[in-house]
Amino acid sequence: MSKFRKLSDSMFASPQIGLDDVDRARSEGVTLIVNNRPDGEAPEEPQGAEIESAAKAAGIDYLAIPVTHAGFSLDQVERMNEAISQADGNVLAYCRSGTRSTLLWAMAQAKLGMDPDTIAAAAAGAGYDISPVRPTVDMLASQSRG
Repeated sequence: MSKFRKLSDSMFASPQIGLDDVDRARSEGVTLIVNNRPDGEAPEEPQGAEIESAAKAAGIDYLAIPVTHAGFSLDQVERMNEAISQADGNVLAYCRSGTRSTLLWAMAQAKLGMDPDTIAAAAAGAGYDISPVRPTVDMLASQSRG
Protein backbone atom coordinates (compact mmCIF):
# COMPACT_ATOMS: atom_id res chain seq x y z
CA MET A 1 0.00 0.00 0.00
CA SER A 2 1.25 3.44 -0.91
CA LYS A 3 1.44 6.29 1.54
CA PHE A 4 -0.84 9.20 0.66
CA ARG A 5 0.92 12.41 1.73
CA LYS A 6 -1.24 15.43 2.45
CA LEU A 7 -0.24 18.61 0.59
CA SER A 8 -3.41 20.57 1.42
CA ASP A 9 -6.89 19.99 2.80
CA SER A 10 -7.92 18.41 -0.50
CA MET A 11 -4.68 17.33 -2.20
CA PHE A 12 -2.56 14.24 -1.68
CA ALA A 13 0.61 13.05 -3.42
CA SER A 14 1.74 9.45 -3.45
CA PRO A 15 4.34 7.09 -4.80
CA GLN A 16 3.05 4.62 -7.39
CA ILE A 17 -0.33 3.31 -6.32
CA GLY A 18 -1.62 -0.21 -6.74
CA LEU A 19 -5.09 -1.43 -7.47
CA ASP A 20 -5.71 -1.99 -3.76
CA ASP A 21 -4.97 1.68 -3.09
CA VAL A 22 -7.94 2.82 -5.19
CA ASP A 23 -10.57 1.66 -2.68
CA ARG A 24 -8.58 3.21 0.15
CA ALA A 25 -8.44 6.47 -1.81
CA ARG A 26 -12.23 6.42 -2.17
CA SER A 27 -12.61 5.84 1.57
CA GLU A 28 -10.46 8.94 2.16
CA GLY A 29 -12.73 11.11 0.01
CA VAL A 30 -10.69 11.03 -3.19
CA THR A 31 -12.86 11.81 -6.19
CA LEU A 32 -10.04 12.27 -8.72
CA ILE A 33 -6.82 10.35 -9.28
CA VAL A 34 -4.18 12.13 -11.37
CA ASN A 35 -1.48 9.92 -12.86
CA ASN A 36 1.76 11.84 -13.41
CA ARG A 37 3.72 8.76 -14.45
CA PRO A 38 4.20 7.85 -18.11
CA ASP A 39 3.16 4.34 -19.08
CA GLY A 40 6.09 2.00 -19.52
CA GLU A 41 8.33 3.76 -17.01
CA ALA A 42 8.12 0.67 -14.80
CA PRO A 43 6.44 -2.10 -16.82
CA GLU A 44 6.17 -4.37 -13.76
CA GLU A 45 3.93 -1.86 -11.94
CA PRO A 46 0.27 -1.10 -12.72
CA GLN A 47 -0.06 1.01 -15.85
CA GLY A 48 -2.45 3.88 -16.35
CA ALA A 49 -5.23 1.84 -17.95
CA GLU A 50 -5.30 -0.56 -14.99
CA ILE A 51 -5.51 2.26 -12.45
CA GLU A 52 -8.08 4.09 -14.57
CA SER A 53 -10.27 0.98 -14.77
CA ALA A 54 -10.08 0.42 -11.01
CA ALA A 55 -10.79 4.10 -10.35
CA LYS A 56 -13.84 4.14 -12.60
CA ALA A 57 -15.12 0.93 -11.00
CA ALA A 58 -14.78 2.67 -7.62
CA GLY A 59 -16.59 5.79 -8.84
CA ILE A 60 -13.43 7.90 -8.95
CA ASP A 61 -12.49 10.14 -11.88
CA TYR A 62 -9.09 9.57 -13.49
CA LEU A 63 -6.80 11.85 -15.46
CA ALA A 64 -3.33 11.27 -16.86
CA ILE A 65 -0.89 14.19 -16.98
CA PRO A 66 2.36 12.29 -17.51
CA VAL A 67 5.61 14.04 -16.63
CA THR A 68 8.63 12.58 -18.40
CA HIS A 69 12.37 13.17 -18.04
CA ALA A 70 11.83 16.20 -20.33
CA GLY A 71 10.39 18.08 -17.37
CA PHE A 72 7.33 20.24 -16.88
CA SER A 73 5.36 22.39 -19.30
CA LEU A 74 2.94 25.24 -18.78
CA ASP A 75 0.25 23.04 -20.36
CA GLN A 76 0.77 20.44 -17.63
CA VAL A 77 0.55 23.14 -14.94
CA GLU A 78 -2.68 24.47 -16.42
CA ARG A 79 -4.16 20.97 -16.77
CA MET A 80 -3.34 20.25 -13.13
CA ASN A 81 -5.01 23.49 -12.04
CA GLU A 82 -8.08 22.69 -14.08
CA ALA A 83 -8.27 19.16 -12.67
CA ILE A 84 -7.92 20.31 -9.07
CA SER A 85 -10.44 23.14 -9.48
CA GLN A 86 -13.04 20.87 -11.07
CA ALA A 87 -12.66 18.00 -8.60
CA ASP A 88 -15.61 17.51 -6.30
CA GLY A 89 -13.62 16.17 -3.38
CA ASN A 90 -10.04 15.19 -2.63
CA VAL A 91 -7.43 14.71 -5.34
CA LEU A 92 -4.70 12.06 -5.27
CA ALA A 93 -1.79 12.56 -7.66
CA TYR A 94 0.87 9.88 -8.04
CA CYS A 95 4.11 9.13 -9.85
CA ARG A 96 7.11 6.93 -8.99
CA SER A 97 7.88 8.63 -5.68
CA GLY A 98 5.29 11.42 -5.48
CA THR A 99 7.91 14.07 -6.23
CA ARG A 100 6.80 14.93 -9.78
CA SER A 101 3.20 15.11 -8.56
CA THR A 102 4.21 17.44 -5.73
CA LEU A 103 6.32 19.66 -7.99
CA LEU A 104 3.50 19.93 -10.53
CA TRP A 105 1.04 20.75 -7.74
CA ALA A 106 3.47 23.39 -6.41
CA MET A 107 3.71 25.11 -9.78
CA ALA A 108 -0.06 24.90 -10.25
CA GLN A 109 -0.67 26.53 -6.87
CA ALA A 110 1.87 29.25 -7.61
CA LYS A 111 0.14 30.01 -10.91
CA LEU A 112 -3.03 30.57 -8.88
CA GLY A 113 -1.16 33.03 -6.66
CA MET A 114 -0.40 30.96 -3.58
CA ASP A 115 2.58 32.21 -1.61
CA PRO A 116 5.76 30.26 -2.56
CA ASP A 117 6.89 29.91 1.05
CA THR A 118 3.49 28.44 1.97
CA ILE A 119 3.76 26.01 -0.95
CA ALA A 120 7.27 24.99 0.06
CA ALA A 121 6.22 24.47 3.68
CA ALA A 122 3.23 22.33 2.68
CA ALA A 123 5.41 20.18 0.43
CA ALA A 124 8.08 19.86 3.14
CA GLY A 125 5.42 18.84 5.64
CA ALA A 126 4.55 15.97 3.30
CA GLY A 127 8.22 15.03 2.92
CA TYR A 128 8.92 16.68 -0.45
CA ASP A 129 11.40 19.37 -1.47
CA ILE A 130 10.32 21.83 -4.17
CA SER A 131 13.77 23.42 -4.57
CA PRO A 132 14.22 21.95 -8.11
CA VAL A 133 11.28 24.10 -9.29
CA ARG A 134 11.42 26.91 -6.72
CA PRO A 135 12.53 29.54 -9.29
CA THR A 136 9.57 28.58 -11.47
CA VAL A 137 7.23 28.63 -8.47
CA ASP A 138 8.47 32.13 -7.58
CA MET A 139 8.05 33.32 -11.18
CA LEU A 140 4.53 31.89 -11.55
CA ALA A 141 3.43 33.39 -8.24
CA SER A 142 4.87 36.75 -9.23
CA GLN A 143 3.11 36.64 -12.60
CA SER A 144 -0.21 35.79 -10.95
CA ARG A 145 0.04 38.91 -8.82
CA GLY A 146 0.49 41.01 -11.94
